[in-house]
Amino acid sequence: MPAAQVWGRPQGEPPVQLGVIGLGSMGGGMARSAAKAGLSVRGYDVRPTALDGVTAAGSPAEAAEAADILLVMVVNAKQLEDALFGTNGALSALPKGAVVVSSATIPTADAERVGTRVEQGGHLYLDAPVSGGSARAGTGELTFMASGSDAAFAKAQPMLDACAAKVFRLGPKIGTGSTVKTVHQLLAGVHIAAAAEAMALGVRAGADARELFEVISNAAGRSWMFENRVPHMLERDFTPHSAVEIFVKDLGLVLDTGRDLRFPLPIAASAHQQFLAAAAAGLGGEDDSAVVKVYEQLAGIEVKGS
Repeated sequence: MPAAQVWGRPQGEPPVQLGVIGLGSMGGGMARSAAKAGLSVRGYDVRPTALDGVTAAGSPAEAAEAADILLVMVVNAKQLEDALFGTNGALSALPKGAVVVSSATIPTADAERVGTRVEQGGHLYLDAPVSGGSARAGTGELTFMASGSDAAFAKAQPMLDACAAKVFRLGPKIGTGSTVKTVHQLLAGVHIAAAAEAMALGVRAGADARELFEVISNAAGRSWMFENRVPHMLERDFTPHSAVEIFVKDLGLVLDTGRDLRFPLPIAASAHQQFLAAAAAGLGGEDDSAVVKVYEQLAGIEVKGS
């Protein structure tokens, strides 16, 4: 970054103003990363949340006041629409020409509809779901799968620079980012469920869980999800970095997409059933790696490090 600029502003001008709606494990990490990078950040969450370097807002509208960029990191399309268009919604206060960056995992059709409405209101829109988890949100190393106009990308660049290790520009059509994220979530959910199934099978057959993890982590059967989630199982730490209920929702979104396209998704459906079983067993608020407990309860075992 040139020394004569501060996040896209000429030297001497105030920093880029970022509003953030949704300060959970992902949105909170992104807000902190942006603040550390020098953006002026104001954030809102339905649950009062205090974050270092982030000014608390009392409503979505207050978070959007004077913002150059508005980042919305919520759970689903209804929350996105409420945040933007509901009572004290952000669009009522967001300056014209500002960009809305939606990083929620939502159906493609909802991304298209919301994006059109935002643009009709005189704002820019970036359909920009992310991957990387709460840890990478906090270190500014997320992967963005984003679509939107060149103007939207340019306006959002300071936030992308602060929060992303990689930004995949997927073209101008709003909705493409959400489509790619849907495919990503199919794989992510299947990999977590498969990791749980494999580890439980190994333990049931008498293998040492930690040795099994070490072998697979250094062999062709590994995946990023295997290497990231199995340690949660081994340490019996199910603190919800990404909860079981998230994959009940996201794999449900995958299956809805397949149904609409008349496209069969038997493997995704099987993984979805495992997350549903975990939620039915009262594990919905635990980390998504807790899907292993479904297998543990059936087999009378525990996947843990020796």
